[in-house]
Amino acid sequence: MNRFVPNRTPCGRTRREFLWEVGGGFAGLALIDLLSRDGLLHAEPTAGPDLLAPKKPHFPAKAKHAVFLFMNGAPSHIDTFDHKPALTRFHGTPYQGPLTVGSNGRPVGYLMQTPFGFRPYGQSGLEISSLFPHTSKFADDLCVIRSMYTDTAAHASGCLQMNTGNIIIGKPSLGSWLSYGLGTENESLPAFVVMTDPRGGPISGASNWTAGYMPAAYQGTLFRSTGAPLLDLATPPGVSAGTQRHSLDLLERLNREHLESRPGDSELAARIHSYELAYRMQTSAAEVVNIEREDARTREMYGLNNKLTADFGRKCLITRRLLEKGVRFIQLYSGGGHIEDTWDGHNDCITNHKLHAGETDQPIAALMADLKRTGLWDETLLIWGGEFGRTPTSEGIGRPGRDHNWHGFTMWLAGAGVKGGQAIGATDELGFAAVEERCHVSDLHATILHLMGLDHTRLTWFYQGLNQRLTGQRGEVVKKVLA
Repeated sequence: MNRFVPNRTPCGRTRREFLWEVGGGFAGLALIDLLSRDGLLHAEPTAGPDLLAPKKPHFPAKAKHAVFLFMNGAPSHIDTFDHKPALTRFHGTPYQGPLTVGSNGRPVGYLMQTPFGFRPYGQSGLEISSLFPHTSKFADDLCVIRSMYTDTAAHASGCLQMNTGNIIIGKPSLGSWLSYGLGTENESLPAFVVMTDPRGGPISGASNWTAGYMPAAYQGTLFRSTGAPLLDLATPPGVSAGTQRHSLDLLERLNREHLESRPGDSELAARIHSYELAYRMQTSAAEVVNIEREDARTREMYGLNNKLTADFGRKCLITRRLLEKGVRFIQLYSGGGHIEDTWDGHNDCITNHKLHAGETDQPIAALMADLKRTGLWDETLLIWGGEFGRTPTSEGIGRPGRDHNWHGFTMWLAGAGVKGGQAIGATDELGFAAVEERCHVSDLHATILHLMGLDHTRLTWFYQGLNQRLTGQRGEVVKKVLA
């Protein structure tokens, strides 16, 4: 999906400047001709009013929107969606397998069974933990991938890889790729919205929703789930609508003149766009987050009257409203800060998961039910999971904590285009490593893009002399996921 700016080389020089600097003179015309034929004297656009215009997908797809329910801190697959009866037999015994060292050099401890009961749900018989009494009602809609693996054991780089496909800061996020590839159908709201946990965001911060080397217009917009969705969004007291409109028009004219002398400045172009978008959002965004008019049944369904579920319930309800308005990609974070404020159950995975599953289970089920009720289910893709999983061992005798596990973990997909009621792949008998139908993060990303109608090998951005991809040089669509 290359969109080129003519007469520019990849390094931002004009053809004449490039020809002069390489010192080739007329002898360099042959080189210029060859590079032009190969498309290497073009670069991606970095500014323009149509960056977020709706675009056709590569091929027809049911999913038009996506919601990533990000369980920050890494939930334990052993205690959620990957039942391991063998752990009951070996509970309390030293682990004797090949993995002798955990994350940060921690010793691999003693095997620990899950304290949560598993049982089959729905016609599919999908096994789910008792941590999710509400979500389990949708077992026949879930496609559980039990063979995920990633390349890092650290939270910061793990979140980055799950969100951007790379452990290095500065790469465009999944939401940015979708905004670039498909644009948006709502000019009054961002294409890509992020809502974090009140306890904090992921360790690597805004790098998880950055646009990286793409224009800043594709980056995620952080919404607050309480109060004004964005700070300083309201019109200052005493300023009339006419005065504000006149001021914005003047500001845009001055900024456009400034931009003309700096073509290709994506930060400036995005700032110009943001002023106009902020003006339109004064009404639209405030309306979306104003849930006071919701009836008592809806508030009860999302858990808004319960302190435990109120925050995530509010975010899920706002998500439904954003989807109704056509927002392309929404990411909700459960858990923020570090250790026990997230799903990072080093000290006590049991208490930790009871808390965070308790905060999210009912709201997620309410969102799923609402999407089915409104018809949005048939065009919305849901993604659930964290940056990696947790070990089937404890971190010491009498200490029910679990360490990081990047060798094998679980995520699930549901909604538009997904074949539900199934589990794909498997970890070994104890749950340490993915061994059947292994699914790397890049495979997950390729599958998500495919479900949205995008070929991950064709969705590219020219940067540093290469056609960059979310999936890098790897990634295969997991065809069993597809309905």
